Amino acid sequence: MTRRIEPEANVPCRSQVRTIVQVTTAAVFTFIIIFFLDRNFRVLPSAIHEYLPTHHAGLVLTDLTITRCASYNIFSSCNLDPEVWHRVDKDLYLGKSTFSSAYLHIRRKREEELLPDDKVVVDVTVGRLDPSTSAAHKGKASPDERWESRPNGLWVKRSSKRGASDSKDAVTAVDLLFGDDATEARPGWTITGTPLLLDASSSIPPAHITIRRGPHQTPPKPVPRVGDNGRFKIMQLADLHLSTGVGHCRDYLPPDWNGGKCEADPRTLDFVEKILNEERPNLVVLSGDQVNGDTAPDAQSAIFKYAQLLIKYKIPYVSIFGNHDDEGSLSRAAQMDLIETLPYSLSKAGPADIDGVGNYYIEILARGKSDHSAITVYLLDTHAYSPNEKKFKGYDWIKKNQIDWFRETAQGLKKSHKQYTHVHLNVAFIHIPLPEYRDGNLTFIGEWKEPVTAPVYNSGFRDALVEEGVVMVSCGHDHVNEYCGLSMGENDKPALWMCYGGATGFGGYAGYGGYHRKIRIFDFDMNEARVTTWKRVEYGEDVNNRIDELILVDAGHPVAPMQE
Repeated sequence: MTRRIEPEANVPCRSQVRTIVQVTTAAVFTFIIIFFLDRNFRVLPSAIHEYLPTHHAGLVLTDLTITRCASYNIFSSCNLDPEVWHRVDKDLYLGKSTFSSAYLHIRRKREEELLPDDKVVVDVTVGRLDPSTSAAHKGKASPDERWESRPNGLWVKRSSKRGASDSKDAVTAVDLLFGDDATEARPGWTITGTPLLLDASSSIPPAHITIRRGPHQTPPKPVPRVGDNGRFKIMQLADLHLSTGVGHCRDYLPPDWNGGKCEADPRTLDFVEKILNEERPNLVVLSGDQVNGDTAPDAQSAIFKYAQLLIKYKIPYVSIFGNHDDEGSLSRAAQMDLIETLPYSLSKAGPADIDGVGNYYIEILARGKSDHSAITVYLLDTHAYSPNEKKFKGYDWIKKNQIDWFRETAQGLKKSHKQYTHVHLNVAFIHIPLPEYRDGNLTFIGEWKEPVTAPVYNSGFRDALVEEGVVMVSCGHDHVNEYCGLSMGENDKPALWMCYGGATGFGGYAGYGGYHRKIRIFDFDMNEARVTTWKRVEYGEDVNNRIDELILVDAGHPVAPMQE
C-alpha cells in the first residue's frame, strides 16, 4: 500500500512525487516476488495457473457459492468479481465434462476488517434437504443463524453475532477433495456432508467440500530415533499408483477378490495397513509414483490417502517423486509444498539451486537422549524422461549438481557422524534404478522379471555412493523386479547393495508372469551395525511369511550372501 504525503500547499513537489513512485514500485515488485516464489524461494512452474492449497491465517469466510458455465455458450462464465470472490481453482467436473465446468467461490475477510453488518460462516454442509429439518440440526439454529441454500446442494450457515469470528465454530478455510474414498489428512480439516450434487457421469469422481475451523494447526513432526533395543525398521512403499477415486486394478491375482470387483486403491491401502500392523516400522519411505498421474486429475486427493493412513499409525515418513507423480494436476514443487505441511511428514523440497525436487537427507538419531546420528538416509530425485530422447532414449538421470551436492553433504556430515559411539550407517533411496542395476555380473537375491529401465546415460552416482560410504540403495520404478544385487568394488570386495522395493500398488502394471504385490522391509540392528532385508507379499502361500530374507550389511560393511 502506498502512503500519500500531503505537502503544505497541497501541491506535490518533485521529491514527494519521487517518493510516492518509489514506494509504489517497491510494493509492486515485492508482490510479484511473493506471488511467484513459494516459501522455499523456488520459482514455481505455471505459478499463475496451477492450483495450490492455501492457508489464510487470520481470515474468516463470509460466504460460499458455486458457479457453472457451459463451453458451448460464449456468454457463460464461471468467474465472479475477483475483488470480492476467491475461486478455488479445481473444476468440480475435473475437466472431464464435455459441456460444463463449475467452480467453488469463497468470500473472506480478515477478522479485524469485519464490519457490523458482515456475516461469518459458522457451518457448511451438502445435501438435498434443508439441514434445519434434520434431527442432527433441529433446534440448534438461532434466528440469526439459519441455513442458506446455494447451488448444487451446498448449504451455508452464517452468523452476524458479535464475536462469531472468534468462535471455535467459525469456518476459516475451505477446499475440495474428490472420489468416493476421499479422506482428509490435515489437522483441523473435515469433509462435510454428501458429495456435491452435480449432473456428472459416473466416471467423474464426486466432489466433496472440506472445511477447517479455527487457525492453522502445527502438524506433529517427530524425530526418528533408534529404539532402546538398538533396532530401527524402515518400510519401503514403491509405486503405490494411487488415483483420484478408487482406481482400476491392473494385472491382479486372484481374478476375483473376496467375491467382488477389485478396486485398486482400497486393496492397495488394505495391504499397506496389514503390513504396518504386522511389521510396525519406525519410518516409511515412499520411493516414487505414489500418484498414478493419468488417473489422478486431483493429485491432492490421492496424496491424502496414503498420508491419512500413516498419520493414523503415527509413523514418520519421507517421500520422493517418480516419473508419474506430476503427470496429474500438480507439479513436483506444488506436491512437495503440500506434503511438507502434513503431520508426520519429514519430506523436504531440498536446495532450490539443485536439479529436481526432493534432494535431501534425514538423520535417525541414536538411542536414548543422544543427539548423535546413527543412520543417515539420503533421498534424491531421479526425474522422469530423458531430456535428449534422440541421443539417450528412455529415462532421465541424476544430474552432476545433485551428485556434487550429495558428495559435499556426505563429507560435511562425517565429522559429526564420528561422534556416534557405534558404527554409523549411510543408506539411500531413489525411484529410477541406476544403470548398474542391469549389470549381469551382480550377485542377486530375488526376482529379476523384466528389463531394467535405467537411464542410458550413466552420470556416475553409483561410484559417488560407494566413495561416500553408502552401503545400500533401493529404488522402485520397475514393478516386477524385486531383487537385491551386490555390486563389487576394488579387489573384488562387496561395495554396494542395490535393491528394488517391489511394486505395492494395484493401479500400476504387474505382468511378466503372475506378480504378487510386495513391500520391502529393512531392519537395522545398530548393536551389530547390521542391515537385514525381506519382503512381504499381498497374496499367495507366503502371505504371512518373510520372503528372500537377506543380510545386506554386517559390522557396517556390505557382505556377500551366505552360501547355503
